[in-house]
Amino acid sequence: MKYKQRKKAIILLADGTIFYGKSIGKEGTAFGEVCFNTGTTGYQEIFTDPSYFGQLMVTTNAHIGNYGTKADEVESDDIKIAGLICKNFSFEYSRPAADLSLEAFFERYNTLAISDVDTRALVSYIREKGAMNAVISTEVDKIDDLKKQLAKVPSMEGLELASKVSTKEPYFVGDENATYKIAALDIGIKKNILRNLAKRDAYVKVFPYNSKFEDLEAFKPDGYFLSNGPGDPEPLIEAKEVAKEIIKRNKPLFGICLGHQVIALANGISTYKMHNGHRGINHPVKNLLTGKGEITSQNHGFAINREETEANPNVEITHVHLNDNTVAGIKIKDKNCFSVQYHPEASPGPHDSDYLFDQFIENIKNN
Repeated sequence: MKYKQRKKAIILLADGTIFYGKSIGKEGTAFGEVCFNTGTTGYQEIFTDPSYFGQLMVTTNAHIGNYGTKADEVESDDIKIAGLICKNFSFEYSRPAADLSLEAFFERYNTLAISDVDTRALVSYIREKGAMNAVISTEVDKIDDLKKQLAKVPSMEGLELASKVSTKEPYFVGDENATYKIAALDIGIKKNILRNLAKRDAYVKVFPYNSKFEDLEAFKPDGYFLSNGPGDPEPLIEAKEVAKEIIKRNKPLFGICLGHQVIALANGISTYKMHNGHRGINHPVKNLLTGKGEITSQNHGFAINREETEANPNVEITHVHLNDNTVAGIKIKDKNCFSVQYHPEASPGPHDSDYLFDQFIENIKNN
């Protein structure tokens, strides 16, 4: 590769701290909440995951882009992160099966990326101070102006983002002659979740984030699914009402990530913004029902209140995160409803959590 002259870039955090780097190619400015992911692989899935909408992604792995990108390794139709911050960016790739370099992938979706950043120092700072709003920019001589613009960016707390990533119209996934019909509420759904349902003999109809229970019920589904997604779960009034109605009628219901939080809210359990959240592919979870451990993929900045969950007579904690004892899964007692805070469809090497999709299908069979 020919040497490219690359423009200086900065990361300006909401508290005024500045880190320095260089642009990958595209020049400009991007705002969002800065967060980090500890995964050593799967960068393309991370960048296209709707749950990351509105976030500036710091990758802790030192090398990004070395295996390029591939058309079928996406979780949505385009890049969803607000921008990328990394240490070493590989402009060339070694994987024969790749379609594009990561540089070309970012160019295709007009997304800002910067490298040559001391990501160890940046991640250490975020771990101590917590996730906060930030801006990445090649306009290094306009720091005062960037500070003014950054001050106007809304906090992730209280921010409704599902409407920004949800489908505008219903669509179908799978074989229409499949044994089971599932209605999925899209509040930021990943493609691999739909693939996991479809390969279990399910025909899935995906509905927009603000659909009503009657819309989903008209499909005459055998089961219901609440997806993952970005932002604060609290403002998702319509989704909470859908969850309440499904639970009231004791229909089979499965929720993942944001869907898990919505199910908790529908049962009177509050959520809160975490100091940093969980984002990576190596998070240990214990299944309290079986006593088994699972290595999981996680991506969330909000969690459900453990004390309120334990005090709720209708809810049982089924999974806990072993690093900090946060709630990683629940089921509603005497109802056909369960949810997890992590991503069983991600299978980051281990397939420890695959059984959750099988459990959902079993619940439908036995309903």
